[in-house]
Amino acid sequence: MCTKPLRHFAVIGHPIGHTMSPFIHERLFALAQKEPSEYLALDIPPQDLGSAMETLRGLEGFNVTIPHKEAILPLLDQLSPQARAFGSVNTVCTREGVSTGYTTDGIGCLKALEAAGVTPEGPCLLLGSGGAARAIAFALTESVPAPQLTFAVREGSVEKARALCASLSQYAANLGKTGAYTVCTYGQLETGTARFRLLLNCTSVGMYPNIQACPVSEMVISRCEAVFDAVYNPHETRLLQTAQKLHLPAIHGMAMLVWQAVAAHQIWDGSEYRPEDIQQLIQDAAEEMARRFQEGKA
Repeated sequence: MCTKPLRHFAVIGHPIGHTMSPFIHERLFALAQKEPSEYLALDIPPQDLGSAMETLRGLEGFNVTIPHKEAILPLLDQLSPQARAFGSVNTVCTREGVSTGYTTDGIGCLKALEAAGVTPEGPCLLLGSGGAARAIAFALTESVPAPQLTFAVREGSVEKARALCASLSQYAANLGKTGAYTVCTYGQLETGTARFRLLLNCTSVGMYPNIQACPVSEMVISRCEAVFDAVYNPHETRLLQTAQKLHLPAIHGMAMLVWQAVAAHQIWDGSEYRPEDIQQLIQDAAEEMARRFQEGKA
């Protein structure tokens, strides 16, 4: 009997001990029922990323998380058009020695919204202007006919957010769209009256161990029709708890994490999955995260 060779995949980051990626990807490999595969978590400090690339090129594919999503760009042979435009990579596929970088973070957010029945058309409020906000904003610009995005940021990040808006405007123009991109401070947001179709928290506010923190007030949340939080630890952040209290649709970060992993598998080997299997995986991953949280391992 001929045994199929083991395929090798990984996630790289620093620190990496808390990652849910092995749990999620191992389940996806099992669901796909393809060649036997292993998926490792590799802790690679920033100063070692360059020297680690020789080993990483020996993998069929790998995921990239903080702090390497931007630093890895010049170390890859090719970039997908989206990765080049977004300026970050979270998935790498190696074929015949050629490494290609992709970004699936934005796709993961869009799929999570779609599965929840939330359409991101109309005014959207994004909290933050970092890597997650950038990926999601570009994905929204691609998918929405007339994107309307407002970025709420700290005083010191206004210029960075304005630069992002300029990049998004140019990207929208290249797609033949007219986008509306604006920036406000959190102070201006709190005293304003604007209403939004969707609030997307793209910051780490509310993430373990600071689970009592909420990025905006209940008053701001009440001016939104739905709420998405990219934070997945804990599963129900203070932001989502407040949204639920206001009877608003509340989409958690675990859904985005799983759907971006699904997109990575489609890149690696074309795997397709039943929606009900993915929803079950999202639930199981959330329960696993809650278990780790209770045990103090998250």
